[in-house]
Amino acid sequence: MDWGMKNRLAQLIQNDGRALFLPIDHGYFQGPTRKLEEPGKTVKPLLPYADAIMLTRGILRSSIDPENTKPIILRVSGGTSMARKEELSHEGITTSVEEAIRLNASAVSLSIFVGSEHEHESLLNLSNLVNECEEYGIPAMAVTAVGVELEKREARHLALACRIAAELGARVVKTYYCKEGFEKVVRGCPVPVVMAGGPKVESELGVFEFVHDGIQKGAIGVNLGRNIWQSDYPVAMIRAIRSIIHENATPKEAHELFNEVKSGKKK
Repeated sequence: MDWGMKNRLAQLIQNDGRALFLPIDHGYFQGPTRKLEEPGKTVKPLLPYADAIMLTRGILRSSIDPENTKPIILRVSGGTSMARKEELSHEGITTSVEEAIRLNASAVSLSIFVGSEHEHESLLNLSNLVNECEEYGIPAMAVTAVGVELEKREARHLALACRIAAELGARVVKTYYCKEGFEKVVRGCPVPVVMAGGPKVESELGVFEFVHDGIQKGAIGVNLGRNIWQSDYPVAMIRAIRSIIHENATPKEAHELFNEVKSGKKK
């Protein structure tokens, strides 16, 4: 592995081998998502606790202070919207590797849709992106998207998608957590796995439990957005999740920290 690739991965994955990525790229197909209407304001108090942020070039340029940020994972796929849900898997590459270099990104990300009508197209998108990224020492992170097909969040499907992403050259894979068989998903993927959150979980403790379980089963961390910034107490939420990832806190300990930060007892 070249120095540049090693250096960029080291910016994202911390010395303990863990990572907390904060995605705010949802608007690329959802538009002004609730509590992400003004992404710069949403993310500012959360930055100190994130290891990296994932976003599009438009939000990076318009909403993030270049003198006060964290490593950037640049979303480079898109071209679809919630207005046509049946076409969500029909993504293309929207941002060049040269643009990623210009914006000093530490990595790029795109979605793949294994099992969808546009599976072939999305996998070739990843392959072509990896070819270009490897030339410049930039890690590509594959996001194993499922669109509206929630049944694809089972271990068998996730394992298939993650392994294919790694086989095609992704340096990191983002995938959904599943309660049954998640250890098999991670074991079958030879590159680091980070967990996606998906729709907001109903309780804080529920989030802490799935993050802790996923870490115990081999994931290196999370790429969580809505379960953090849609919380009524987003700073307390990210600090609690960070304690699980980087301090080996239990769900109960994380929940106690959440309540302490939420109430103002802990600064």
